[in-house]
Amino acid sequence: MASRAVGMDNGRVSSVGFRCLVRRKSVDSAATRGRDDGGHPRLARKLSVVDLIAMGVGATIGAGVYILVGTVAREHTGPSLAISFFIGGIAAALSAFCYAELACRCPSAGSAYHFSYVCIGEGVAWLIGWAMILEYTLGGAAAARGISPNLAMYFGGEDKLPAIFGRPTILGILVDPGAAVLVLIITGLLCTGIKESSLAQTIITTINIFALIFIVIAGAYLGFKTGWVGYELPSGYFPFGVNGLLAGSATVFFSYIGFDIVASTSEEVKNPSRDMPLGIGASLAICTILYVLVSAVIVGLVPYYALDPDTPVSSAFASYGMNWAVYIITTGAVTALCASLIGAIIPQPRILMAMGRDGLLPSFFSDISKHTQVPVKGTLATGIFIAALAFFMDVSQLAGMVSVGTLLAFTTVAISVLVVRYVPPDEFSFPSLLQPSITPASFTQHSKALRIGDENTKSISMPYSNSEHLHPVVECPLLPKETTQDACNELRRRKIAAWAITLVCVGILLFVSAASAEGLSSIPRFLVCGVGGMIVLCCSTVLACVDQADLRRRFKKSGGFLCPFVPFLPIASILVNTYLLINIGAETWIYVLLWLAAGALIYSFYGRTHSLLQSRDHSHSEICCTAE
Repeated sequence: MASRAVGMDNGRVSSVGFRCLVRRKSVDSAATRGRDDGGHPRLARKLSVVDLIAMGVGATIGAGVYILVGTVAREHTGPSLAISFFIGGIAAALSAFCYAELACRCPSAGSAYHFSYVCIGEGVAWLIGWAMILEYTLGGAAAARGISPNLAMYFGGEDKLPAIFGRPTILGILVDPGAAVLVLIITGLLCTGIKESSLAQTIITTINIFALIFIVIAGAYLGFKTGWVGYELPSGYFPFGVNGLLAGSATVFFSYIGFDIVASTSEEVKNPSRDMPLGIGASLAICTILYVLVSAVIVGLVPYYALDPDTPVSSAFASYGMNWAVYIITTGAVTALCASLIGAIIPQPRILMAMGRDGLLPSFFSDISKHTQVPVKGTLATGIFIAALAFFMDVSQLAGMVSVGTLLAFTTVAISVLVVRYVPPDEFSFPSLLQPSITPASFTQHSKALRIGDENTKSISMPYSNSEHLHPVVECPLLPKETTQDACNELRRRKIAAWAITLVCVGILLFVSAASAEGLSSIPRFLVCGVGGMIVLCCSTVLACVDQADLRRRFKKSGGFLCPFVPFLPIASILVNTYLLINIGAETWIYVLLWLAAGALIYSFYGRTHSLLQSRDHSHSEICCTAE
C-alpha cells in the first residue's frame, strides 16, 4: 500500500509539472480585469483609431526602407522591387488579420504573450513573452545607434558631428552616448502618459510620411520627364526570375514588422472591438502603399545595378542634380528611426506588466502610476536597459534575433486563432454577463465527469474549468438524453479539430524543413515534402469540414472582428512564418536558443512557482486527493 501511495504521489507530481506548461488563464481573470477592490488597475483607455494608426505606421516604417530599396533591387528583384513589396505586404496581412481578431477577443496588454496564455498555455506564453522582450530590446538599441550616422549627413560627415553625437572608442569599445541620451529622453516622455506618447509619435510619423510623399512626387516628376530609364533595360522586368522575386519578398517582409505593436496597446484603446482592426489594417495598408510607391519610383529613376547600396534614395536624386533633396530624405530617415525607437519602447513595459500581473515576473513590473496611468517602473527599467545596450554595444550583428522573436509571435497568434475557432478554452464558452450568475454555491463535487442516471435521464457533470478561481465540478440534474448526445458530439468534434490543428503544424514543419534543406538529396527531400504537404492538405480539409465552435456566431453578433477564410488564412500565415524561421541563419538560432534557455531557467525557478495559476492547481490537487 505504501509503495502504491508513493507511486501515485510521483505520478501526481509529474502530472502537475506538465500541467503548469499547458494551464491557461481566463480572458476576464482578475489578473487582467481592472478593479478597485485591491486588484491591479487597467491602463487608461485614451487611444483612438488615429492614435493606433500613427503608432502602427511609425513603428513599421523604419529607416530600413531608405536602404533596403537599393540592397534588394541589386541582389534579388531588379525593377520588379515594387511587386516584392506588395507580396510582402500580403504575407504580413495574413498575420494582421489574426492579430485583429484576437485583439478584439482579448483586449488586454501583452499582445501575443497574452493571446498564447489564453489559447495555448503558460509554457508557450512564457517563451513568446521572453522572445518579445529580446525583440523590442534589440530593435530599440539598433534604432538608437542608427541615428548618429544619419545625422552626420546634416553636418558633412561623422567627424564633424557635435560632441554629444560623436562615437568615441573607450577601452576598445565604440560607444554611442548620443543614442543613450536619446533613449533616456524618449523614456521620460513615455512616462508622462500614453496620450502624450501617442501625440509625439503622431508628429514624428507625420514628418516621415511627408518625406516619403516628397520622394514619390518628386521622383515621379523626374521619371516622367526623363522616361523612366530604370525600366528600359534589356534584362527585362524580372532579371533574377521568379526565385529572385520571391527571395526579395521574403527579405522585405521584415520591413512590415511593427503593426503588432498596436495589439500591445489594446488595453488602452477606447473601443477595442472597433478600433483595433481598423488601426492594424489601416497602418499596414498605408505602409504597403508607401513602400510600393517609393520602390517603384527609385528603381525607375536609376537602373537597379547602379543604385548605391548604402544611400539608394539620396543618390538617385543626386544623379539628377537634386543634391539638396538629401536633407529632406535624411530628415525622413532620422524621424523614422525615432518613431521606431518609440515603437520599441512602448510595448515592452506592457508585456512586462502583463507577465508581472500573472506572477511570472516580480510584481515590480506590474505597478501602474496613479497619476499617468502607465507602467512607469517597467518603462524606466526598459529605457535604462536599452540605453545601456545602445551605449556599449553595436547590435547590428544581432538584428536577426529581432526577426526570430517577431516570427515566433506571428506563428503563435495564427495557431491561437485556430484554437479559438475550433477548440476554444473554457473561458470563452460562457458569456461574461452569465459568469456572475454561476456561483461556487451552485457546484457539487464529483469524482466522475459523466454519471448515468436512469433509462430516460442522465446526470452530466462539467469538468474542471481553467478559470482563475477553482470551480468544483458542476452537476446538471436530469438532463435529457439528447443533451448528453450533443455533449458527446461536441467532445468528438473538439478531439478531431485538436488533432487536425496539431497535424497541420507538424505537416508544415516537415514540408518547410525538407523544402529548405538544400543539402538533402532529391529523393528523400521530395518524399518528405510530399508527406508534409499531404498532411497539411488533408488536415486543412478536415478543419474546413468540421464545424467551428458556436462561440464564433455569438462573437460575430456582438460586433467583434472575425478573421476571414479560417482555417486557410491562419494556416497560410503559419506556413509563411515557418518558412522564414527555418531560413534564418544557424548562428542567429544559436543566440536565440541561448536566450530562450535562460528564459526557461527563470521560468522553472521563479515563474512556475509564483504564477497566479499555481494556487489554483494546488487547490485542484487537494480536491482530487479528497475525492480519492
